[in-house]
Amino acid sequence: MGPEARPARPLYTPAERHRRDASPWTLVQGVLAPLQFVIFLASLVLVLRALATGETIAAAEISVVVKTLALYAIMITGSIWEKAVFGRFLFAPAFFWEDVVSMLVLALHTAYLAALATGALGGQALLILALAAYATYVINAGQFVLKLRAARLQGNPGRQPKHLAEALS
Repeated sequence: MGPEARPARPLYTPAERHRRDASPWTLVQGVLAPLQFVIFLASLVLVLRALATGETIAAAEISVVVKTLALYAIMITGSIWEKAVFGRFLFAPAFFWEDVVSMLVLALHTAYLAALATGALGGQALLILALAAYATYVINAGQFVLKLRAARLQGNPGRQPKHLAEALS
């Protein structure tokens, strides 16, 4: 006989769920995440346009700086939220892999700022670095969307999605 399967740890214990629901940082995250996504979409359009046409490079560069500042804001407030809910600023077991990928997202966005400030990369290379940072951001955002979905299902046991679109809503 094989080893007994251990039940998966719920995303939140009852105490963590209570702290999450009581924390003002939960609302801050709920506002900053969609705001950052809107900034990302606008910036992505500007970056792709600048790469395709060679025009409005300055606007694209500024938009990536704004996106990076939004990322820093959500990362700082997110780590405060994680401390309030899980008792540690980063790498709580429930969000370990999301935090790992977030570090890569931060590193690429910070590399963009450093390259912009120092002139280490020219216009096109700088915008390609921005796209690399954005690709990791999309992966990371997807991780968080799936985690939030799991939390929603955990909060409503017995309710299973009927199809993929409902699972992601």
